[in-house]
Amino acid sequence: MPRPVTLALTAGEPAGVGPELCLQLAQAQRSAGLVVIASHDLLQQRAQTLGLNVTLVPWQPGATAVTEAGQLSVYHVPGLVSSRAGHLDAGNSRYVLDTLREACQGCLNGRFDGMVTAPVHKGVINEAGIAFSGHTEFLQAMCGVERVVMMLATEELRVALVTTHLPLKDVAAAVTPERLSQVARILDQDLRRFFGIDRPRILVAGLNPHAGEGGHLGREELEVIEPTLAALRGEGLQLTGPLPADTLFTPHWLREADAVLAMYHDQGLPVLKYQGFGRAVNITLGLPIVRTSVDHGTALDLAGTGRADAGSLHTAIAVAQQMARCHRAQPSGESP
Repeated sequence: MPRPVTLALTAGEPAGVGPELCLQLAQAQRSAGLVVIASHDLLQQRAQTLGLNVTLVPWQPGATAVTEAGQLSVYHVPGLVSSRAGHLDAGNSRYVLDTLREACQGCLNGRFDGMVTAPVHKGVINEAGIAFSGHTEFLQAMCGVERVVMMLATEELRVALVTTHLPLKDVAAAVTPERLSQVARILDQDLRRFFGIDRPRILVAGLNPHAGEGGHLGREELEVIEPTLAALRGEGLQLTGPLPADTLFTPHWLREADAVLAMYHDQGLPVLKYQGFGRAVNITLGLPIVRTSVDHGTALDLAGTGRADAGSLHTAIAVAQQMARCHRAQPSGESP
C-alpha cells in the first residue's frame, strides 16, 4: 500500500473564515492526512464560538495525522495576539507569516507532501510594516525560484496567467518574450509533473481584442506573442494561438485543450469564476512543492457566523492530494 498523502493546511487570517473552514473539515472522515498549521487556542476558541465538537490532536514531525471524523491534527504556532472573528489586528501578521513558513519548510524537507492555504489579508500584513504582496510571491522567495505561475482550476477548466496583479495600463509592457516563454514552459512542465499529462495542449489568448485583428487593434500579437509561440513550438510545446479571448472560452476550442494561458488577470479569471466559483482552486506552478489554495478571500463578514462554505477548500485539498500522488509516482519527482 502506498504511504498516505499528508498535507499541511494553514488556517490563514485569524479574523477571517479560514480557521472555521479548517474546523469544518473535521466533521467528516478524510482520505488525506491533514495537519492544520495554526494557533491551538485560535481553533479551540472558534470551535466553541460555532458550537463544533472537535478534538484538536497535537501533531509533531514524524507523527501520523488523524483522519477520523471529530478529530483534527494541529501543529501549534505561537505568537497570536488576538482572535476576534471579523476584526483584523495587525499584531497577528508575524504569526500568520510564521504559519506559512512552517508549512513551506515542512514541504521542502519532506514532512508534508504539499500545502493548502486558507486566505490571508494582504492589507493588514502591510499595515504591520511587513512588505507582503501575497502567498505566491512569499512562497516563491522561500523556495528560491525565479518565476512562478498562477493557475486557477475547476474540474472542467484550467486557466494560467502570464501577468497577475498589475494595473491594466502596465500589462502590455509586461508581456515580453522572456516572460511569456518562462510562463509557457512552466505551465507545460507542471501539467506533466503534477497532473500526469504527457503532451499538454495549451490554448493561448491574444492580448488585444480579436487578437489584434492583424495589427489593426494592436501589434503585440504580431511582434511579441506569435514569434514567441513559434519558437516554443520548436521546443515541442503544443500551443494554439494567439486566439481572441472572446471566442477562446467556447466548447469548440476547450474540448481540445488541457489548459488556457491568458495574458492578464481579468481576461481569464472572470470566465473561470463564473463557471465554477466556490469549487475552484488556486494552484501555484513553478515551485518545487505542491501548493493549492481556495478561490476566495478572508470573508470577514462571515467569520464566526457558521455560514462560510468550505466547498473551495475541499476542492483545494482534493487537487493537492492528486498533485502529490502524481508527483510522488514519478522517478525523483522529475517531469515524465
